[in-house]
Amino acid sequence: MTENSLIIKLKISPNACKNEIIKSDTEIKVKITAQPIENKANKALIEFLSKTLKIAKSNIEIVKGETSKEKTLLFKNISSDKMVEIKSLLT
Repeated sequence: MTENSLIIKLKISPNACKNEIIKSDTEIKVKITAQPIENKANKALIEFLSKTLKIAKSNIEIVKGETSKEKTLLFKNISSDKMVEIKSLLT
């Protein structure tokens, strides 16, 4: 991990009514409307976070949990300002 990257753990909930981020004391849950088949939910998760956080999709990578609801995401090549924004939204 470099100084321009950030690792975040979250839980994904596919087949939701709408895309949204829900924070609780114990976890971050991201609801995604896509179904968990043929990698659709993973692609939708990256697209949703990319639009929400205004960062390139290529800078978001699922490093753990491809087929699990519990994901570990790597945000790379991001500025320190953007890192603060991501942390405030997703931690």
